[in-house]
This record gives sequence, C-alpha cells and structure tokens, in this order.
Amino acid sequence: MAKSHFIPLPHRALISLSGEERKTFLQGLVSNDVTKAGADHALYSAFLTPQGKFLHEFFLGEQDETLLLETETERRADFAKRLSLYKLRSKVGIAANDGLRPYAIVGSGAAGLFGLAETAGDARPFAGGLIFVDPRLAEAGLRAWLPPEGEAALREAGLTEGEIDLWDKHRIELGLPDGSRDLVPDKALLLENGFDELHGVDWQKGCYLGQELTARTKYRGLVRKRLLPVDITGPVPEPGSPILLDGTDAGEMRSHAGNVGLAMIRIDAFEQIAATGRALEAGESRLTPHKPAWAVF
Repeated sequence: MAKSHFIPLPHRALISLSGEERKTFLQGLVSNDVTKAGADHALYSAFLTPQGKFLHEFFLGEQDETLLLETETERRADFAKRLSLYKLRSKVGIAANDGLRPYAIVGSGAAGLFGLAETAGDARPFAGGLIFVDPRLAEAGLRAWLPPEGEAALREAGLTEGEIDLWDKHRIELGLPDGSRDLVPDKALLLENGFDELHGVDWQKGCYLGQELTARTKYRGLVRKRLLPVDITGPVPEPGSPILLDGTDAGEMRSHAGNVGLAMIRIDAFEQIAATGRALEAGESRLTPHKPAWAVF
C-alpha cells in the first residue's frame, strides 16, 4: 500500500467533553489513563459495565480544552447517555460533535506527510481539527478529525480518497476490531480482543468502572479466546456464525472484508491447527486463522 489514501468513516462520530472537570470525570470511568490525552497525544480506551464487560470503545484526543471521543455513529447516543448517568455534580458538558468528521489514513510514510512520528498516539492540530497516529498500532496508519473544509487539506497533502473496504481489509489483516462489529456489547472482554497489547488499558491508573474483572482476567491468566484475522475459503460466514474444529466449538465469526475476516477463536483450537496445518470450518467455508505480530498469548 505505497500510495496514501484518506477514507471517510461515516460509521464513526465524535462526542465532546468540556468543562474544568472533564478529565477527572472520565478518568474514573474508562480503561485508559485520561490524563495522558492531549493535543499532542491520542489514546484508545473502553467504557465497560460495572461487571467488566465491553460497552463502548473509543479514540480519545483533546482540542481547545475539550476532550474528543470517537465512537460508533449508531451507538453514540447510548454512549453519551451512559456517560451522563455518572455526571452528577461534575463540572462537565457532554455533547455530540458533528463539526468534526473522522477519517482513516493508510499508506506507507503517511505519518511523515503530516509531521508526525511513526509512534502510536503521536498527535498534532491539523486543518482546524486533529490528526494522530493510530494509538493502538502505528502500522494501522493515521486518524484525522476534521471540519468539512479540512478534507481539502488531505488532498493538498497528496492523498487520494479510498473506499471503506480498503480500510476494513487493512485493519482486519492487522487484527484490529471495529466497535460492535467485532466486540459484542455486554459480553466481550477487553483482553480477549487485544486491548492490553493495543494500549487500550492502563494498569497503573486508579480505579475505573469494570476494573476488577479486567485485572483478574490478566493476573490469573483467564484469557481462553482471542480475536484473530482469518483467511476465508468458500462463502463468507455471516457475523456470529459458529466456527468448528472436528465438530466441536472453536469460535465465532465477526466482521469481514472480502476473503479476510476477524473471528473469536479458542486459543487451544488455534494451537491445534497451527501445529497440524489444518483449517477451521464455518458451514461450507474453511478458515485459517493467523496470530498478529503484536499479539502475546
């Protein structure tokens, strides 16, 4: 992917948190250390149930003393409502932000085009918005939050517009989830979905909503499944389709782009097929999972 492309992400949208207590408020609710977010550094984080199950994932940055949270468009209202439940007397304003639009940017050397280091989370103001290296994995490319007129600045930098399938294929091959397409709300666990290695959890910060289960899962070694990229031979299984090994449950299909997808796979099943060169089955299809270079298990 030598040439760099920008890809509009209409399925993603922003929430703004304003007010002098915005960071203190959010810090007690989410998995990452909000104090590290700023105009020069972006984060990836999650909002959980009190029982430690996934509800929302988001990218976090800051512009003009306002925290910006990028989440799923269709679930933004739910996220904002849940945040509001914890507002109480906190001096913080919570609002949908439609003035900035999310973009993904992919292609070799894209960071250098915008004066960014190829370091996960490196950020800077750009064209009335914010641009940053994906805080999960630098190889994923960049993210930009721009006003409508800001798109012209991407073209002036030499980028051409790409289709959403280009981004989907890129992030799937890297093993990166995309909201509730890959993370089942009220069910998914962060560590099964790579949030530890992808810098989505800070283990040194204080308490936050759902911390107990997340910590217990890590320190007791309770992770039994992982979200993995899969090569698909045959018809593409629908999301949620069961995946089998010798007729036994081995996982469940998630999102896809063409003949590649993401699937939640039992680690013991992955180890069996990795040792034997066999494939998993989903209906009439054969799936070959891969362990991303960044994953540790």
